Amino acid sequence: MTSPPSNEPRVTDGRSPLWRGHNVFRVVTLLYASAWVAFQFHAYARPWLAVVVISLMGVWTAFTVWRYSTRAGRTNLLVALDQVVVTVLFLSNEFILTEQQMAESWPTVVTAWHPTMTTAAAAQWGIPGGVASGVFAAGCNFLLRWKTTPDMVLDTVLLIGVGAVIGLASDSARRTTARLARALRAEAATAERERLARDIHDSVLQVLARVRRRGAELGGEAAELAKLAGEQEIALRALVATTPQEPSENGETDLAARLQVLRTGRVHVSVPGTPVLLGEPLCSELFAAVREALANVDKHAGPDAQAWVLLEELPDEVVISVRDDGPGIPEGRLDEAAAEGRLGVAKSIRGRVEGLGGTITLDTEPGEGTEWEIRVPLPVAKPAKRRRGGER
Repeated sequence: MTSPPSNEPRVTDGRSPLWRGHNVFRVVTLLYASAWVAFQFHAYARPWLAVVVISLMGVWTAFTVWRYSTRAGRTNLLVALDQVVVTVLFLSNEFILTEQQMAESWPTVVTAWHPTMTTAAAAQWGIPGGVASGVFAAGCNFLLRWKTTPDMVLDTVLLIGVGAVIGLASDSARRTTARLARALRAEAATAERERLARDIHDSVLQVLARVRRRGAELGGEAAELAKLAGEQEIALRALVATTPQEPSENGETDLAARLQVLRTGRVHVSVPGTPVLLGEPLCSELFAAVREALANVDKHAGPDAQAWVLLEELPDEVVISVRDDGPGIPEGRLDEAAAEGRLGVAKSIRGRVEGLGGTITLDTEPGEGTEWEIRVPLPVAKPAKRRRGGER
């Protein structure tokens, strides 16, 4: 059974140029090492072992160049194995170079091929991986020589520097790829939403509009159906007009955009003109609390009650108020409901808000409606300025 094709946009890995550069570097350094071994062949303590090492280097180069040429082949396991293989081949020079060659700091058989382990780690794991691999490669160099020379110190600086620079480029490319993927997903979702909006407009919305008009003309019970159809028409229009939200690079979601979905003929939503970005868990919990408050309005305030949702972002907290013009809550009614085991409001709203470290206050009087005010501190204080903007 074949799975349906995915609508997920395919984005080219932004690190691919780094991997192509790494592959070229590995091939070039292999050719250089082969020429060096051919030139110094008879000077080694074990020439045959030098040939074995060069041969293994050639096989490993061919294999890794093939694997690293595709995105699927650049696995963490292969890059980790790459570190081990290159290190083992490098340390095998202990049995190839003579004591005099070691004392005179001759280049190893592996020579310039050795740093390719660092370029691979940097391309795969960014700055941390590149620097760690550079430090490890330099440590193996000191372990092999058992001495310190200016050239070895320079090699150490170059290994760590190459790992850091390529790692920086890799991290930047990864972030760019992620941003592009999010943009393409949002574009695809928006296009699909627009297509659905056209279909809905040509079918469901027209039917609801006709029911609303015809019911209003007939009056009586049909007028009530017309009112309900009108509310659903407004809610459906708001739903199809709302842009799908993609989490930002830091995993944040625009709470203002999410609250827009709650707008109906009886629910009025007022939000800042700029995004109110919050972490996804916080955003979801606040949205659920507001939705529960509106459900409470629908249940207790009566079919004609209007509700208003106001969102404000202050420098160190988010404030949401949910107000209605219903009959209000008699004094002590919530405590009575809690005592009877009906904890809908107390558990769903108060529990969510207090779980976020926030506070919730109730302002109500019989005949004066009800207003819930939710205040939740921001996890990280943002610049001390209030985002301003008109209603959306």
